[in-house]
Amino acid sequence: MTPESCPFQACDGSGFVIDEATNTATDCRCRATRIAAARTRSLAGRIPRKYRDVSFDRPPVSDIARVAPDQIRSVRRYVRDVEANLDSGRGLWLQGDVGTGKTTLAMLVSRAALDAGRSVAIYSLPRLLNLLRESMDSETGMLDFMDRLTAVDLLHLDDLGAENQTDWVLEQLYSIVNSRYEAERAIVATTNLMPDELSDRLGARTVSRLVEICGDLIPLFGEDKRREFRIPAHTA
Repeated sequence: MTPESCPFQACDGSGFVIDEATNTATDCRCRATRIAAARTRSLAGRIPRKYRDVSFDRPPVSDIARVAPDQIRSVRRYVRDVEANLDSGRGLWLQGDVGTGKTTLAMLVSRAALDAGRSVAIYSLPRLLNLLRESMDSETGMLDFMDRLTAVDLLHLDDLGAENQTDWVLEQLYSIVNSRYEAERAIVATTNLMPDELSDRLGARTVSRLVEICGDLIPLFGEDKRREFRIPAHTA
């Protein structure tokens, strides 16, 4: 959404609807989205180049659909109603081994949100934690960063469980997820962890909140799809 446009064609792009008869202004439906976008502009909200052309109708997603049709239908349903899901704070999380397509499917969700004019922040969890550490130089810096993470319409967290487990990591992860939960903001997440590993690796409190936001894990199975494109090593 550009400053000159209103997705609802109700205002002139200012975020206010002007009643010329009474010379009064009221908030446009797009104003809340504009405020959230302004607060989260410095967050990572772009689809990585590798995933910009992903589609339900092309590989690897069409290949995943042949072996996991129910899982693809679940993601399709979420994308079809992405605005209603974001408005109600409903999320989605996907679980599977490396190369099973969970990040690709999560990117489809994030792209649908961006296409709908919503604000999105996309991070691997290790990268996000590094940014949090950098923001700790000042208390206001960290609080501001956390506030922006809470304000964004959709927080995309990739590779939950990939970071080194420490008390600090568990506390920050809980703080991020709990803030989203209390603000009724959606999360789309991916993890390599098996269900019985989640509480040990992420913390029981965090998993409980993620279940409330995202519902049940969507499991993906199969071999690493990326292996098909690897050049086999030559043997001597």
